[in-house]
Amino acid sequence: MKVVGLVSGGKDSCYAMMKCMEYGHEIVALANLMPIEDSVDELDSYMYQTVGHQIVVSYAECMGVPLFRRRIQGSTRCQNLSYRTTPGDEVEDLFILLKEVKRQIPAIMAVSSGAIVSDYQRLRVESVCSRLGLVSLSYLWKQDQSLLLQEMITRGIVAITVKVAAMGLTPENHLGKEISYLQPQLHHLKELYGINVCGEGGEYETLTLDCPLFKNARIVLDDFQVVLHSSDSIAPVGVLHPSAFHLEHKKGFTFFSSNNSTTDASLESEKTSSVFVVQGEPVPESKDECHSENSTLASGETIEAMLQISTTKRDNTFSICCWIQNSCKNSKGLDKDLSAVLRKIESCLVEYGCGWVNVLYIHLYIADMNDFALANETYVKFITQEKCYFGVPSRSTIELPLMQVGLGDAYVEVLVSNDHTKKVLHVQSISCWAPSCIGPYSQATLHKEILYMAGQLGLDPPTMTLCTGGPTAELEQALENCEAIAKCYNCSIAASAILFVVYCSASLTPSDRIEIQSKQVAFLEQRRSYDFDNGDSSKVFDPNFLYILAPNLPKRALVEVKPILYVTEDEETTAQTDIQDTSCLMLPNYWDFQHAQWHDSCFQKFIISRKICAVILSITNEVAARICSESFDPDHTCQDSISEKSMKTIARA
Repeated sequence: MKVVGLVSGGKDSCYAMMKCMEYGHEIVALANLMPIEDSVDELDSYMYQTVGHQIVVSYAECMGVPLFRRRIQGSTRCQNLSYRTTPGDEVEDLFILLKEVKRQIPAIMAVSSGAIVSDYQRLRVESVCSRLGLVSLSYLWKQDQSLLLQEMITRGIVAITVKVAAMGLTPENHLGKEISYLQPQLHHLKELYGINVCGEGGEYETLTLDCPLFKNARIVLDDFQVVLHSSDSIAPVGVLHPSAFHLEHKKGFTFFSSNNSTTDASLESEKTSSVFVVQGEPVPESKDECHSENSTLASGETIEAMLQISTTKRDNTFSICCWIQNSCKNSKGLDKDLSAVLRKIESCLVEYGCGWVNVLYIHLYIADMNDFALANETYVKFITQEKCYFGVPSRSTIELPLMQVGLGDAYVEVLVSNDHTKKVLHVQSISCWAPSCIGPYSQATLHKEILYMAGQLGLDPPTMTLCTGGPTAELEQALENCEAIAKCYNCSIAASAILFVVYCSASLTPSDRIEIQSKQVAFLEQRRSYDFDNGDSSKVFDPNFLYILAPNLPKRALVEVKPILYVTEDEETTAQTDIQDTSCLMLPNYWDFQHAQWHDSCFQKFIISRKICAVILSITNEVAARICSESFDPDHTCQDSISEKSMKTIARA
């Protein structure tokens, strides 16, 4: 993809662009936000580094690409972690800047940023990218900072400190020093005080003077002043103000000039044609209707009559299922069926005093995976980030033979909570951490100690392509992706999982299926051994496993993994998965069925006393035959092709 790099002048934004190129992308432009006044070094901003902005203007010539700059007019108005479009906020300056870059260079498809741990910054960049139809690339996200710092130095980034604000760092001794020189001391301060060695906690900021991206010239700082912002005796704060600098051109450099001659009132050229200052005020965005009720009435009148809804007993957490009954011959297509189903669920949520914001998890079943893109297109008309302001629900999607059993093109199940205590992890940026969720569904949702994770494919995170090597390789990568997500909640799939639902492509051979089960067990054992060897002595749960054959999975994957985890700070929690002796219990009879000891072999059970009872009941052909043969109703018999009466018998059991 053609990429615009967000540059502050710091080492992280430069290394992020280097990683973009490593993964096959092309940096075609730079974007930078700077203070209103050139003489101002630093703004009171949660979003932007501005120290050293006087030198960033040279990056266009150093790299040979155009630089678009905008003076920051907004301030921090929306201080919530998740960002919602807020007039006058400094994030709107980024929106205006990138919107102009996209107008000038329509081929741009993605934005590179150097976020490592800051959700605040990442979410705002993702919000702007989402509004502009751009992909966010954050290849440094969640990477080990010690390794990152070493990589930056090894791979030729020459950066100096331009701000210090941490215990053990002083303006007089540490400003203007190269990161390679400071690296040992930064690691020492990490041991002493727990600082972030890459400065992600604001401990220090840097200015890149040279790196492999600078193919034309390096920057030489001739003179600077140290400006003391705070003389605190424990952690004094100071910045470096560059007074004079020059470019030292490299052998074989070529002067860059822009071929784009388009100018208008909102675009001013600076000293060279490769640097542009973007002006203008924010223009209110046109609000498209999420969906039109009237547009589907004509075709939806018959669909509405066939909609079926099922809800659990309404409690703090409950579920809603919706489908279209007997629609094999009457299906209007996936978009119409899914719209009708989602609209019905939406109205049901409203009746319960809830909305999409209350939904924790969504199972989306479709009749044909070839319509996956259409399903997403329809889905986003209902489930939006604006409606789900506490975070969009997690989701898994598989293909099921719905049409064969008269259930239309779409079947949706939602898990709902009537409170707003969920904690959502939604990373839309492509990174090396875990697969991105570009759209209104999140990687995971934590609610009342239960972590519901989105279905994970065997995707290589930085390239977002399925890994090669067959089903076991996909499974291993999917489990690695699950583990990366679990770590964000300070847990592990090897120790905290209650249940693994593993969707397998029906195209897999019987030997493939056996290998997948063996690989799953081996992976968890290896992970537990690794955690134990590294001092993690937390209790390990023995989870339930459910393997489901599906006709098709997203991206034609062979495996999709959906874990559910129990996440708690109570270290005394113990899980019970053994089957207790029930011979002494007087169990009631239901629909003329009596409890028998052999029933216990049909299910897996996971129990945490007074917390969780999770049960998976599996009815095999053998079990189905036994149920029917022991039925008190002599009219119910089981054959190779299970009759409707027999199925009712099994369902009652």
